[in-house]
Amino acid sequence: MPHPVLDLTASSIEITRALCDIPSVSGDEKQIADAVEQALSGLTHLEVMRDGDTIIARTDRGRDKRVVLAGHLDTVPIKDNLPTRFETIDGREYLWGRGTVDMKAGVAVQLKLAAELVDPAVDLTWVWYDHEEVAAELNSLGRIVQTRPELLVGDFAILSEPTSARVEGGCNGSLRVELRAFGTRAHSGRSWVGENAIHKLAPALAALAAYEPATIEVDGLAYREGLNAVGISGGVAGNVIPDEGMIHVNYRFAPDKSVEQALAHVREIFPDYDITVVDRAESARPGLNAPLAADFLAAVGSEPLPKYGWTDVARFSALGVPAVNYGPGDALKAHADDERCATDEITACENGLRRWLSGA
Repeated sequence: MPHPVLDLTASSIEITRALCDIPSVSGDEKQIADAVEQALSGLTHLEVMRDGDTIIARTDRGRDKRVVLAGHLDTVPIKDNLPTRFETIDGREYLWGRGTVDMKAGVAVQLKLAAELVDPAVDLTWVWYDHEEVAAELNSLGRIVQTRPELLVGDFAILSEPTSARVEGGCNGSLRVELRAFGTRAHSGRSWVGENAIHKLAPALAALAAYEPATIEVDGLAYREGLNAVGISGGVAGNVIPDEGMIHVNYRFAPDKSVEQALAHVREIFPDYDITVVDRAESARPGLNAPLAADFLAAVGSEPLPKYGWTDVARFSALGVPAVNYGPGDALKAHADDERCATDEITACENGLRRWLSGA
């Protein structure tokens, strides 16, 4: 089978289609990484490096500012939604297929501009990375943060997550914990001998149902929080009083607080339960106070919005690099069976980034 070849002189829409037609479910990114590396290898204005299946390309024009632009190459599993096709809905053209929204349209825009912008107004670092759609410890951007953080240094960063071609600043943090209650096991025919651990979870469920999540303004953007039960387990058998019960709770917190502050809030709400942290991800402030942010917003013509979910902008924020989300595609269609991206949003992101990065 011939290796896929990317033509970076094609339109960003056609590059999107070519990228999507290269299957790259998480863990199987080698073929698409090979294609990206090969497409960039002849461009003399870029220094191209590879780390596993992550490709990094950098300009070195001696500019006094550097911008990092990143996008992931992998997708969630395919579900009868490849190869891609064009379709029109209510007079608007869409490219349909796995990866069109999350996030190969954003990657296509980046690749086209990486090839085109020989003499940008700022120095550029382009990062196309693998394993974003799986466990955080496999995410190669996180690996590079740990092993080669100097490659990600910049004055501003843009992650091409789908935002419908609007700027979404920062991101909420995420904390997942397990709340446990303990009791005494007994035969259910003599239940008074035991102590039912599942029943002890009732106050926690009541607190979750009654909880009123806050909306917190951070640097001019209003972030909506959420505290929810996302799983519950317990029980031994149909005739046994359980001696342990657990509620899995997810707290999505605004970027005014750290993970430790978020955990302190959870402990305050549930003081009577054993709490085990199973996953944590720091939030990221909007990044809109950076000197480059105002020019960026003007160039792309967008009023900033908050990012409610967690994204890899938090990795840049942890390095002290202010970062925003900006890319084509409706995030509600990410991972959907009918995943599809409006082609006018692909063009809008390309034109907006070109204006800003070229200083036009």
